[in-house]
Amino acid sequence: MARPRLFDEERALDAAMRAFWEKGYEATSTQDLCAATGLGRSSIYNTFSSKHDLFQRALSRYVDTMSALQLEILEDAGRPALERIAALLERIVDQEFTQRPEGRSIGCLSVNTTVESAARDPEIDRVLARDLRVRLDALRATVEAGQRAGEIVADRDAETLARFVNAVIGGMRVSAQGGADRTALEGIAATALDALKR
Repeated sequence: MARPRLFDEERALDAAMRAFWEKGYEATSTQDLCAATGLGRSSIYNTFSSKHDLFQRALSRYVDTMSALQLEILEDAGRPALERIAALLERIVDQEFTQRPEGRSIGCLSVNTTVESAARDPEIDRVLARDLRVRLDALRATVEAGQRAGEIVADRDAETLARFVNAVIGGMRVSAQGGADRTALEGIAATALDALKR
């Protein structure tokens, strides 16, 4: 008979996610994961089978959580489209200042992973591609609503504008990792909103 697990798997996954988020996949050692989760090596490998499996599950958890937060804003049809995009950018700025050890943001696990390993790891690339499509679809629908209402420029393709907003968000996250302050990030957001109106 198998012994029952004496730990909360979801809490362990959250702790591992945080370790990967702070250090990246390659730089996070098994010992780092043990320290973060409070588990021994055997418990980690018996539960998650490998570091890669644990990382894939942690990344999936991260993207599902973050996408849900973004969709909550973008799908709020009771607000004008441009206001929804402004609220999303404001939330991104706020998030970058809640995860800021030593004056620099730890950024976004999705962006960090895209840069570190997406092109070399097909399984991770699939997780990121699925997440990107969900976010781009929500952004495109919001842009289209704004174009119909005359809030957002209509002479640009909605998909292109959705990708523009997504790229701005990625750039804001990388800038925060580089030490950009709140005023700088707010300026980037304001410039993006101005571009959508012209």
